Amino acid sequence: MHKIAEKIFGWSYPMFKNWDWGETLSSYLSLAINIAVLAFISYLIFLVFKYVLVRSMIILARRTKTRFDDLLVSNKTAKYIAHLIPLLFIYKSVPIILENFVYWEGIFGKLVGIYIVLLSLWIIKTVLNAFRDHLKSNPSYSDKPIDSYIQVIMIVLWIFGFIVIVSKIFDISTNAMLGTFGAVSAIIILIFRDTILGFVASVQVSLNDMVRIGDWITFDKFGADGDVIEINLATVKVRNFDNTTTTIPTYSLISDSFRNWRGMLNSSGRRIKRHILIKAHSIRFLDEKDLEKMRQIQLVTQYIEHRQSEIDKFNAHRQIDKTLLINGRNMTNFGLFRKYITQYLSQYPGLNKDMILLCRQLQPTPHGIPLEIYAFSNDKRFENYEYIMADIFDHIFAAIPYFDLQIYEMPSGKSDFVD
Repeated sequence: MHKIAEKIFGWSYPMFKNWDWGETLSSYLSLAINIAVLAFISYLIFLVFKYVLVRSMIILARRTKTRFDDLLVSNKTAKYIAHLIPLLFIYKSVPIILENFVYWEGIFGKLVGIYIVLLSLWIIKTVLNAFRDHLKSNPSYSDKPIDSYIQVIMIVLWIFGFIVIVSKIFDISTNAMLGTFGAVSAIIILIFRDTILGFVASVQVSLNDMVRIGDWITFDKFGADGDVIEINLATVKVRNFDNTTTTIPTYSLISDSFRNWRGMLNSSGRRIKRHILIKAHSIRFLDEKDLEKMRQIQLVTQYIEHRQSEIDKFNAHRQIDKTLLINGRNMTNFGLFRKYITQYLSQYPGLNKDMILLCRQLQPTPHGIPLEIYAFSNDKRFENYEYIMADIFDHIFAAIPYFDLQIYEMPSGKSDFVD
C-alpha cells in the first residue's frame, strides 16, 4: 500500500518544483492537490468497500442457516470494516503527502493511528456482541453470564488499546509502556477492585452453577425476591414479583447467603410446611360415647375400629381398671385428629403422594401445641400453590371443632370473652 501511495502522490511536488514557483509555494500546491486526491480516493474506497462488504454480508446471511452472520449484519460489523480500509490507506499516505511538513506529519500520523486503534476496538466489540447474542439464542448458554465474559475481554482490549495510544502519542515503545503498566498495577487493582471482584465472582458463579438467568432467588440483604434477568461483570439484576428491579453486586453472590429456588422448581413438588397451634387444655381421652360419635367421620371409621380393638385387647389382657380413662391405653382426640388429617392429605388430589406427606406434633410452646402439615404440592406455580395450601388449611380449621379441639388465638378485644 505504501508503494501505491508513492505512485499516486509522489508526482506533484517534483512537477511544481520544476516550474520555478519557489519551494514553499510548490510544497503548498502539492499538499493541496494531494489532500484533495487523498480525500477523493479515500471516499471512493469507502463507498466501494461499504457496498461490497455490506452486500456480501447480507447475501451470505440470507443463504446460510447460522444466525451468527445475521447478528454481524445487525451490529453493522461490515460497515465499520469499510471505514477501516480507507483509514489504513490514509495512514500509509500521510508520510508521503506531508513529506515536506515534518511537524504536521507527526501530528496527523498520530491522530490517524489513534483513530485506527479505536475503530479496530469498536469492530472487535461488534463481533463480540454478535457472538454474545448468538450464544444467548442457544438454550444451552441462555442461562450463562455471557455478558460478564464479554465485558472482561473488552476491558483487557481497551487497556491494551490505551497502552498503544499512549505509546503513539509520546513515542514510547509498547514494551516500555507495559513495564510501566505493571509498576502501577497496585493502583489499577484498587481502581478496578469491583470489576475484578465481579469477574472472579462471575467465574465462580458459572463454574459452581450457583445462579442462572431465569432462576428465582431470594436475597434478604438487598430485598430481592424474583427472577434473575441479567448477570453482568459487576451486577446481577433481579426482577422482583412486584415488578420492581433490584441490582445486586455480583461478588455478593459468593460472599453472602441467598436462596435459590431452582431446585424446588426442578423437583416433583413444592413444599407445604405450616403449623397451627392447639390449646393444650382441649386435648383429652376419648370414652366410648365420644368414639361412637366420631365413628361417623368416614376417614377415621376403620381406624377407630381397628385401633380400639387393639386397645381393648391390651387392656383386657392386663386386667386394666377402666373406671378411670387414664388407666391403660386410650385414644385421644388430638391423636385421632392427626390421623384424620393424614388420611385427608393422602386423598387430596393436589399433593404429590410419592414425596413426604405427614402431620406431626412439634415441641409445645407457651401458646399451645403446634400441629404441622408437611407435604408437597403437585403444582409449583405460585398462585396454584397458594390455593392448594389455603384449601387444605380451610378444611383443617373447619374440622377442628368435630374433635373437640380448640385453636389458640391471642385475645384481641372484648368480643373474645362474650359467650
